[in-house]
Amino acid sequence: MGISTLLLASVVSSLGGLVYGYELGIISGALLQLKAEFSLSCVQQEAAVSSLLVGALLASIVGGCLIDHRGRRNSILLSNVLILAGSLVLLIGSFSALLVGRMTVGFAMCISSMSCCIFVSELVPPERRGFLVTLYEAGITVGILAAYTMNYFLSDCNRGWKWMFGLAVVPTVIQLVSICFLPSSTQESLSQSSQSETDLMSSDGVENKKVQYSSMFLFQRKDNMRTRTVLGLGLVLFQQFTGQPNVLFYASTIFHSVGFQSNSSAVLASVGLGSIKVIATLTSMLFSDRVGRRPLLISGCSVMALGLITIGLLSGYSEMNAERPCNSDSFNINTTDLPHLAVSNQTLFDRPLEESQSLFNNHAQDEDEVLDTLASSPGVHGTAVNWIILVCMMAVVSAYSVGFGPMTWLLLSEIFPAAIRGRAFAFINCFNWAANLLVTFTFLNFID
Repeated sequence: MGISTLLLASVVSSLGGLVYGYELGIISGALLQLKAEFSLSCVQQEAAVSSLLVGALLASIVGGCLIDHRGRRNSILLSNVLILAGSLVLLIGSFSALLVGRMTVGFAMCISSMSCCIFVSELVPPERRGFLVTLYEAGITVGILAAYTMNYFLSDCNRGWKWMFGLAVVPTVIQLVSICFLPSSTQESLSQSSQSETDLMSSDGVENKKVQYSSMFLFQRKDNMRTRTVLGLGLVLFQQFTGQPNVLFYASTIFHSVGFQSNSSAVLASVGLGSIKVIATLTSMLFSDRVGRRPLLISGCSVMALGLITIGLLSGYSEMNAERPCNSDSFNINTTDLPHLAVSNQTLFDRPLEESQSLFNNHAQDEDEVLDTLASSPGVHGTAVNWIILVCMMAVVSAYSVGFGPMTWLLLSEIFPAAIRGRAFAFINCFNWAANLLVTFTFLNFID
């Protein structure tokens, strides 16, 4: 395999991850504008976010056969066309079109994610496979950062959410052009490689590209396939149940709830989170082949557990935002409304002058007492606790980006025979998206 092919494969892989990450992250800031423009209820907000996952779940059901029978390259091309079509639907400007467009993009994303990982893993030898497959994960994190950055710059624009969704077209077109210059089948590259380069598990005698496997082979004891399937399912299910989808989809909403008050400040905090994720993923790229998959998974999960335990212990002492995420009313959190001080059915300004003055003085005294009480209470330290929670959240995201994030998909691209790898990916991805959908569609209700 020539250097030019390897370089082009790297570009295609990273662009695929970039589009995937951008589509995942862009809803975080767009949701703030969509909520106000369409007066979305809590369930509608969750539907707008989760529609992407519904499309991905559908793709995971049919995608395996598509990838195995139509080829990895053709599947990537199809995903590009679908993303372009879905992006155009999103620009129509109605809530129903938003759901249809997001489902179309989600379907394409799932096909692309499976195809890119398998395509690249089969183009390169094992000693370079870790770097190339984690390059896809790096593309995802850069895409998330790009999405958060666009969210920030367009947060104050009228109907800026249309631009947010529409900009995904740019990297998609570039990938569409790039993939046209790669071989139409990875079998050509596989035939030029030694048997040890085709799969890490080839020594078991499982790898033979001329053998045709049925989907039921995934559940047989022969060649330890049942154990491999269980391992794959465990990785993707626990990956989703860590809550990472919530951090990606609802980053701005989460930062609102812990004291970042304006839309722009909440989105800017999300940009910081995305930057941390990029740095952590680049670190993972450097060490995936040197340190190994298992040590990175174990260390990453350990740091995540410690960070989440700390967040859980400190959450009771943090100062949370009073605004509820399911309130669809337009709410400017940077303004403080003066209390009307209603007495019976009259406000302060409806009372006679002398009585109003007396009520106002009494209220002022009450406020002084409340302030004195707050000053002497532990609640004044809530801001410091919020910052500690933010640091812990970034530690959790970093650890995920080093371990669970890239290592899961790298292992999945290695532990299954090439002839059934597409269907194995699709089967496990089906549970991945189902778990993602379950967690994401219930998140705002839990917060509320």
